[in-house]
Amino acid sequence: MARLTLDDLYRFAVPSDPHLRPDGGAVAYTLTTVDRDADENRTEVWLAEPGGSPRRLAAGSAARWSPDGLTLAFVRPVEGTPQIHLLPMDGGEPSALTSAPLGAGAPVWSPDGTRIAFTAPVAPPKAGSPTSPSAGPGASGAPGIPEAGGLDPHAPVVTDRLDYKADGAGLLRGLTTHLFVTDVRTGETVQVTRGDFHAGDPAWSPDGSRLAFVADMEPDRDLVVGGAVHTVPAAGGAPERLTGPEIICGGVWWLGERLVVAGFKGEPVGHVRLFELGPGGLAEVETGLDRNVMTGHPGYPGATPALLGDDLLFCVRDRGCTHLYRAPAERLVPEEVSVAGASTAAGRIAYVAATPHSAGDVYLMEPGKPDPLRLTDYALGDVELFVPGRRTFTAPDGTQVEGFVLRDDTGAAGAGPLLLDIHGGPHNAWAPVLDGFHLYHQVLAARGWTVLALNPRASDGYGEDFYTAALGKWGLADTQDFMAAVDALVADGTADPDRLAVTGYSYGGYMTCWLTTRTDRFRAAIPGGCVSDLTSVSGTSDLGYFLKTYENQGDLAAQSPMEGVGEVATPTLLLHGENDDRCPVGQAEQWFAALRERRVPVRLVRYPGASHLFILNGRPSHRHDYNERIIAWLEQWIGDSPN
Repeated sequence: MARLTLDDLYRFAVPSDPHLRPDGGAVAYTLTTVDRDADENRTEVWLAEPGGSPRRLAAGSAARWSPDGLTLAFVRPVEGTPQIHLLPMDGGEPSALTSAPLGAGAPVWSPDGTRIAFTAPVAPPKAGSPTSPSAGPGASGAPGIPEAGGLDPHAPVVTDRLDYKADGAGLLRGLTTHLFVTDVRTGETVQVTRGDFHAGDPAWSPDGSRLAFVADMEPDRDLVVGGAVHTVPAAGGAPERLTGPEIICGGVWWLGERLVVAGFKGEPVGHVRLFELGPGGLAEVETGLDRNVMTGHPGYPGATPALLGDDLLFCVRDRGCTHLYRAPAERLVPEEVSVAGASTAAGRIAYVAATPHSAGDVYLMEPGKPDPLRLTDYALGDVELFVPGRRTFTAPDGTQVEGFVLRDDTGAAGAGPLLLDIHGGPHNAWAPVLDGFHLYHQVLAARGWTVLALNPRASDGYGEDFYTAALGKWGLADTQDFMAAVDALVADGTADPDRLAVTGYSYGGYMTCWLTTRTDRFRAAIPGGCVSDLTSVSGTSDLGYFLKTYENQGDLAAQSPMEGVGEVATPTLLLHGENDDRCPVGQAEQWFAALRERRVPVRLVRYPGASHLFILNGRPSHRHDYNERIIAWLEQWIGDSPN
C-alpha cells in the first residue's frame, strides 16, 4: 500500500456542518474538496442516510432543514456573492431566496418554517440615502436590504477605533454585520438590527416573535473585550440587553425554552463556559469538567450546543481531542476522535469526527445502540498512514506535558532526524488524528523522520491552570517544555542530536523564532505566520491590543524574539501570507531583515492574497507549496535519513 504524498491534498474530501432532518432519518452536510485545475476549494451539500450511499444535492454550504423536513435551505454564490437558496426535497431545482448586495450568511429557520433569519454585511449608508437608519426597513431597491454603498476601494480609510480591519476580510471600510428576516413565500426581507455594531448569529425564540443574538455595542469595544446577549422583535425594533458585565458572551442558542450562552466569566482569560439565562438570571451549567467549551471555529473544532431530549449536549477539548458530551460529564464519542460539528433530532445525534485514519466522516448515534453508525467513508483507502503515539514528558519544574510522536517504528533503526512542530494559539492543541493540513508530517515519517507535535503549557485540554500558565510569560514559561521533550527523545535514542529542526505556525511561528534565540541545537527553523516583535504587533495586528492586554500582560520586549535575534545562527525559512492581518507580514520582514543583515542563511516566502488562515482554507496551490517548502528546507539543511 502506498504512503501519503503531498499530491494527496488534491484528493481529500472533508465533511463538516452536519444537520439532521427533523425526523432523524437523514443528515445534510457540507463536503469540501479541491479543484486542482481552478486552484480553488469547492463546497457542496450532500445527503447521507443509514443503509444508503451519500449523494450530492447541490453546490453550496450551510445546509439547514425546514421544520417539516421538506425543504433544505443552504448558501451558494450568485455572481460571486453568497445567497440563501431553497431546495425542495420532493424534487425540483434550487431557487435563490435572497439577493443581499454583500451576501447572506447561514440560514436559520423560524419555528413555524415561514421565515428565515440570517446575518449579512451592511455598507455604511450614503448621506441622505433611503437606507439611512431613519428611513426604516423595506425602503430600498431590494426590500429591507441596503444598497452596496461606501465601498470604493480607492477611497481614504478613516477610523477612530482600532477595530477597522479583520483577518480574512481586510479593511472593513465601515461595514457592519446585521440581522435580516426573509419571508419564505414572498421573499420580502426586513432588516432587523441597525447601528454601529456587529450582530452575531441569530436564534429564534420558541414562539417565533423574537431573535436572540450577541453583540458588543459599547463605544470603547476596541479597547475592552465585551459581548452581551440581546433580543429584538423579529420584525425589527430596539434591541433589549439581557446580560451584564459578569460574562463576556460569544454565542447564544435558543434550545426549546432554554437560552444557552457560551462565554467567559469576567475577563476573556481562561476557559469558555456555558450558561443558561432564565427568569432567575444567569446560571453556569455545571459540566463537572475542568475543560474548555468548543463551539467550533476554523482550526478549533467543536459544535454548537444542542438538546437531546432534556439533556444538553456540548463539546469540550480533552487532551488534544474535541469530544461530544452530555451534561454533566458523559462522553459520547470514542477517545481518539475529534468532533467538528454535531446536531440532534428525534433522539438521534449526527456528528462529524476525524480519526487517526480519516480527516473526517459523518456518524449517526441512535437510541439504545452503543456504537455510532458511520454514514460516510472519506478515508484515503489506498494510503497507509502512520498513527501518532501519545507520550508524556516532564519539564525541569516538574510539569507534565503531553505530545504525539509520529514515526515509522517498523523501519526505524537508531536515532534519526527530528522535527519539533509547535501549534498556534497558544491555546490550541495537537490531536492524534489525521491532519489534512500538515501533510508534511506523514511524508517526513515515511522518509525516516520523527515528528513531535507537543502540547506545552498554555495548550487546551489539560485544565484551566495549564491553559493560563503562560499568560504574560510567552516563551519564558514554555521553552522548558519543548526542550525537555526533545532531550527525552534524544536520550532514548529516537532523535539524533545533530539533526534537530523546529517549525510552527502563528504562535508556533513565534515560538520557532524564540527557540532559535535560546539555543543553537536546531539545524533548521521554519516559522510560519510568525510574530517576532510583540511591541510592533500590538499596534498592527487586528487583535494586537487584546493580545497585549490579556495575553502578554507585561514586558513585551522580554517576551519578543527580536530582543535576542543577535544570537540566532539557525538557517531559517519564513512562510507568510501577504494579507495576514492577525500576524502581519511585517513580522516576518523584520526577522528576515535582521537575519540577512547578519548573513544568517534565511529565505522569505510571501503568499499573495493569503490571510492568516491560508494554510487551512487558502488556495490549494499555496497550501501544497507550504508543505513542499518545509520538506525541501529540512532536506537542504539536514538531509534525508539514511534509513
